[in-house]
Amino acid sequence: MMRSKRATGVVVAGIAGALLVSGCSKKADDTATSGSTASGSSSQAVSVAFVPKLQGIPYFEAMNTGGQEAATDLGLKWIYKGSTTADPGAQTDIVKSLIQQKVSALFVAPNDPDSMAPVLGDAKAKGIHIATSDTDAPNSDREVFVNQATAEGIGQAISDALLEKMGGKGKLAIVSCGQTAANLNSWIDVEKKYIAQKYPDAQIVSTVYAGEDEAKAVSMAKDLMNAHPDLTGLIGECTSSAPGVAKAVREAGKIGKVFTVGLGTPQAMKPYLTDGSSSAAILWDVQKLGYLTAWAGKQLADGGSLAPDAKLKAKVPDATYDDATKVLLLGPALRITTENVDQFQY
Repeated sequence: MMRSKRATGVVVAGIAGALLVSGCSKKADDTATSGSTASGSSSQAVSVAFVPKLQGIPYFEAMNTGGQEAATDLGLKWIYKGSTTADPGAQTDIVKSLIQQKVSALFVAPNDPDSMAPVLGDAKAKGIHIATSDTDAPNSDREVFVNQATAEGIGQAISDALLEKMGGKGKLAIVSCGQTAANLNSWIDVEKKYIAQKYPDAQIVSTVYAGEDEAKAVSMAKDLMNAHPDLTGLIGECTSSAPGVAKAVREAGKIGKVFTVGLGTPQAMKPYLTDGSSSAAILWDVQKLGYLTAWAGKQLADGGSLAPDAKLKAKVPDATYDDATKVLLLGPALRITTENVDQFQY
């Protein structure tokens, strides 16, 4: 749970992940690779592949940047390959192609964790180390989940930031992205329980799903405000709906009447923080999440420990590992407001 409105000890290094890149020129079979063995021969390097939910949005491009940095530092081959649509079937096809390439370690941020589980099982049967990052597939045989922050930490940080502005009471609604996204659903579960317990005079009246589509989030947020004229709070549960709900409040002329908080990155959220259509953004260090993913892949391939060592701590100081749950945690959530947004140049 964030205890301060100012970020302390955590520097977000990701690129603003709130806006989908329209007309993106990337194809579903695009890859980004980096790194080599100590001798300079990339053909013999450990290969770590990451399949995002959607390629072409800045959030996952920031993870790619972190993975490339780790590839250079650690002497591995980093493969970043995703679909340009948030479609579970298209994602599955990409995972299958990476299995055929016989990568050393395969990480996925699944759009549909349950349908991805058997595909990951196929990879494991072929001797590939399997894992998840950003979003878990808890029913799979994944060896580790690289988690950006705890569900409790994220859900409570979002809830507190919003309810503080709402005066601890009133009606609010949630605009999420993918209906089957395990990470988003875990945060929503925390928010529902936490708000009911800590803010008994507040009520979540609706939860809707806009996919990875900011324009749809704007439209849904406006519909929610029309359906509930006494609504005073909106949560944007992902990096496309966070600016979406804020933009809806701005366009509806309800700044100061309806408050919004969401999972958004600094430069994408700055205009909305500045005019008050968003009260705060909650996030984590996206680039370091990519770095941690690549590091974990090399540890799996080398048969090493997933407990962060001193060298990793120099790059990702708050990382911890829980062997019981097989979760490698990046660190705490970060609250971004007008007070600290100018510290971040992305």
